[in-house]
Amino acid sequence: MMEPQKKIATKEEIKFLSGPQSRLKDFKFAVSVLFEFVKGFRTLHFVGPCVTIFGSARFKDGHPYFIKTEELAGRIAQLGFTIMTGGGPGIMEAANKGAKEAGGRSVGCNIVLPHEQQHNPYLDRWVNIKYFFVRKTLLLKYSYAFVVMPGGFGTLDEYFEALTLIQTKMISEFPIVIFDSAFHIDLLAHIELLKKEQTISPEDTNLFLVTDSVDEAVAYIQKNSIAKFNLQPEKPKRPFKWLFEKE
Repeated sequence: MMEPQKKIATKEEIKFLSGPQSRLKDFKFAVSVLFEFVKGFRTLHFVGPCVTIFGSARFKDGHPYFIKTEELAGRIAQLGFTIMTGGGPGIMEAANKGAKEAGGRSVGCNIVLPHEQQHNPYLDRWVNIKYFFVRKTLLLKYSYAFVVMPGGFGTLDEYFEALTLIQTKMISEFPIVIFDSAFHIDLLAHIELLKKEQTISPEDTNLFLVTDSVDEAVAYIQKNSIAKFNLQPEKPKRPFKWLFEKE
């Protein structure tokens, strides 16, 4: 059997890994990040209070997780929230589809990848973002609750980002729902280990709800976002054309 070939780093990779780049390159990168943020702000300024739903891009239409996400997103949309996702396929598409079919609003922050991820067809509005950290900030910025559906590394990254910001009081204590206890059983066991080893506080596990019930999830979001933050229907805002804003 032939041994697998080792990957040889390119000159560009070696240069990148060697440390700080030129001041001009760092400045250009900073300007590029600023542009991505402004683009996101201008696109999403009028979307209204959102609930962001995280989950895998790999579950197809018809999969039980896809179907359950559609149902849950539709119910949340009926509360008056805009459903926000990463804009792609799988759970993201299911959430946006559920919102649209329930007569609600649906938006997405799509990530630009080498093998381009296309936005799903159920979005009223979307923005394409180059950097994952900018995308995560936008998904957090407009949301009053978060739902964690079955997913992979990206879903866990987004979940723990939101949870850490809430735990450290960098953002308000918005509700987080972890949906499907069987899928997340090992994750929940590890969180219990963190509590046992005192790397988190005992009360930190009160920052999220674990449930298999759509009714319970919707009631939890309603109580801990709409009632807690006294959310009211927003008055129409006039866009500033000079900022390239659109209603």
